[in-house]
Amino acid sequence: MDLSIIVPLFNEEESLPTLYEWIERVMKENGFSYEVIFVNDGSTDKSWQVIELLAKKSPHVRGIKFRHNYGKSPALYSGFKTAKGDIVITMDADLQDSPDEIPGLFAMIREENYDLVSGWKKKRYDSKLTKNIPSKVYNATARKVTGLKLHDMNCGLKAYRNEVVKNIEVYGEMHRYIPYLAKNAGFTRIGEKVVEHRKRQFGQTKFGLNRFVNGYLDLMTLWFLSKFGKKPMHFFGLYGSLMFLLGLAAVVVVGAKKLIALIEHVKAPLITESPYFYLSLLAMILGTQLFLAGFLGEIVARNATERNNYLIEKEI
Repeated sequence: MDLSIIVPLFNEEESLPTLYEWIERVMKENGFSYEVIFVNDGSTDKSWQVIELLAKKSPHVRGIKFRHNYGKSPALYSGFKTAKGDIVITMDADLQDSPDEIPGLFAMIREENYDLVSGWKKKRYDSKLTKNIPSKVYNATARKVTGLKLHDMNCGLKAYRNEVVKNIEVYGEMHRYIPYLAKNAGFTRIGEKVVEHRKRQFGQTKFGLNRFVNGYLDLMTLWFLSKFGKKPMHFFGLYGSLMFLLGLAAVVVVGAKKLIALIEHVKAPLITESPYFYLSLLAMILGTQLFLAGFLGEIVARNATERNNYLIEKEI
């Protein structure tokens, strides 16, 4: 099978018939063998009934229904797990992603040997204040942290080799960083394609401003896990030791000053009256806590079931 098209959705009953008709036309025009996997993420409207109707009319339609709303990442994970196509396309269900882009994305994977191609909505029709400007700031930060020169990390329209989606785990709200997950899994041929962005025709956006706050927190989590996930002591132990030694040195300096004052019979305040004494103790305590956090993290990592789970590309 050439293509698996995964469409996560939440309350998109009005868009689905038009979207599938559009996808079907593009598939026929290009002679692709394909499946369309609609993942209904706990919709409260008639989205599932629409999917059932589409499945009765077309053998290419598959559906997954969640009991309640889990989020986009679980929806994509479930779609990835069942996808059978050589190349996997993900797109949103709100008609803002154009199925006409699929052949171009397919060609970049098949002919140009990319592992993953991310869409770039260069010209957007969203609100500048609530989406465009925050999106630019977010993407600039993501480029700096991940090292991936993508303009639109969170674009829903992406193409992957099947082996990519089978070797990454998308959870929580990590769908924003799938290219980074792929890079960390060893799939480094990651490209970008300018794609059309369309105005929403039905309903309202399902994402608020809180996604940008959550996005930064998730980015920091991924960065830390990719750097120190299997060796937490390298992070906590290093900075804990430095902070402890800094505090210890400060205590020694404060104590030495008091001792010198006593030897020279100079009146000096008590050590406990100096704010530097308490700051030094605080540094030593924090350093010890960081070191212990790294030690405990190392124990957890060594006993984790995934501690020796390494992705092997080939065996002879």
